[in-house]
Amino acid sequence: MVGKYVQIRDSYISLNEALMHGGNKTRTRVNIHYFESQDIERLGPAALQNMDAILVPGGFGDRGIEGKIQAIRFARENRIPYLGICLGMQLAIIEYARNVLGLKGANSTEFDRATNHPVIALITEWQDLERGQQVRDEKSDLGGSMRLGAQEAKLVPGSLAHSLYGKGSIFERHRHRYEFNNHYLEELTAAGLSFSGFSDDGLVEFIELRSPLFAGFVRAARQYRAALQPGRATA
Repeated sequence: MVGKYVQIRDSYISLNEALMHGGNKTRTRVNIHYFESQDIERLGPAALQNMDAILVPGGFGDRGIEGKIQAIRFARENRIPYLGICLGMQLAIIEYARNVLGLKGANSTEFDRATNHPVIALITEWQDLERGQQVRDEKSDLGGSMRLGAQEAKLVPGSLAHSLYGKGSIFERHRHRYEFNNHYLEELTAAGLSFSGFSDDGLVEFIELRSPLFAGFVRAARQYRAALQPGRATA
C-alpha cells in the first residue's frame, strides 16, 4: 500500500480490513507492506519490485503525489495488479495520460491549476440523488462541496467491474471533490484505457486495464459484505 498517511495505520483501517476479509474468503494470507509515497519520490519505486500487488488509496493535497504516480507507473509497466481507490484512480489516469498518451504535464487542477492538460478537474455541477442539483467552486467549503455518500454507478457490460459485481447498477460510497475531465475520454479510450462505470450524469466511476486487478479479493470482499449487511454501500 502506497500512501501519505502510512505512519498512522488506522488511516487505512477500512482497506486493511477489506483486504483481510478478502484473504479469509479466498484462503489466502494477506501481508500488507506500507510505503510512504514521499520515500518513493526520493528513492524511486525499486522497493516495490517484490510486491504481488499495489494499492494506492485516497487522500488530499499534493504531498507525496509524484511518488504515488511513480508507483502506479511501476505497476503498469511491470504488469503488477494495481487497485486505485478515489485519488488512487485519479492518479492512475494522470499517469496513463502522461506516459502512454504523451500529454506532458497532465495533472489534476487540485495540484496544478495551470496545467495544460487537466485530466482531473473540479466539476462545478452534478446531480445528487437526495438533494438534486449541487453547485460548487474552488472557494466552496471543502466538506460541503464534495460528492458524499452512496452514489449509483452504471457498469459497462463485459467489463471487469461488471463481472466482479455481477450486475449493471451498483451503489458505492463517495467522498471527493475532483472528477475525471470527460473532454479526454475519447483520447484515453483510443490509447487503451477502459472506462467501465459512469454515474447517471456521466461522471467516470471506474477505469481498468485488462489485468487481474485484485479480482479475487474484490469479489470475496463484496460477498462477505453482502452476507453481513445486505443492501448497504461501503467504501
